[in-house]
Amino acid sequence: MKFIKPLFVASAVLLVTPSCDVLTQLPNMTTNLPLSEAEVSAGLKEALTVGIRNAVTQTSATDGYYGNSLIKIPFPEEAQRVKTTLTNLGLNSLIDDFEESMNHAAEQASKKATDIFVDAITKMTINDAMGILNGADDAATQYLKRTTENQLISEFEPIINSALQQGNVTQYWTDITTKYNQIPFVEPVQTDLTGYVTERAIDGLFVMVAQEEKEIRENPQARINDILKRVFGSLDSPQI
Repeated sequence: MKFIKPLFVASAVLLVTPSCDVLTQLPNMTTNLPLSEAEVSAGLKEALTVGIRNAVTQTSATDGYYGNSLIKIPFPEEAQRVKTTLTNLGLNSLIDDFEESMNHAAEQASKKATDIFVDAITKMTINDAMGILNGADDAATQYLKRTTENQLISEFEPIINSALQQGNVTQYWTDITTKYNQIPFVEPVQTDLTGYVTERAIDGLFVMVAQEEKEIRENPQARINDILKRVFGSLDSPQI
């Protein structure tokens, strides 16, 4: 027997039902009473909190970036010619050390994300929550990106800069660019390494947050507590 995905059902309800009648369309599995907008908001906040904690746990673990092909931070794109040239010169180990250290810096910084995300979730209004419920599959992720990206940059940059220094990444980069720039007739390379790693670290974090959002929306097994089951699971119904 097929079941309609809960967010699709919710979207249909919100699109065809006046706002004053929305509450009567979301039954409570336990009590058979309608869910209020406040309960829907609480459920979505809980869903986001669960999701971001899972995402940050993954990214901040050892090799959370370096071992994940989806978010691993690669050699700077604008300096790919440097990587190619140095690889041809047999300097692969220097490049490997550099890439690994960049990713470990991102893993350290991502630990700061939880408090920033939780603060944004706490400030979410009921209108925000209902918009997410009725929005695209990544509506919650986009909400977090809008409301936290600037603060994430501010928090991540000093941590990443410090980690790059401690992990000798800056020295690796100096060694790499120095060797490259000494090659006759090449165009010298200069890259804002801290800015690059910060940007890619935040991008990777949101990739993982989006995965968590998708999981909670689509997988009943991911609804790990009663309030999530009420908001999402109670909307599952047999397809007629």
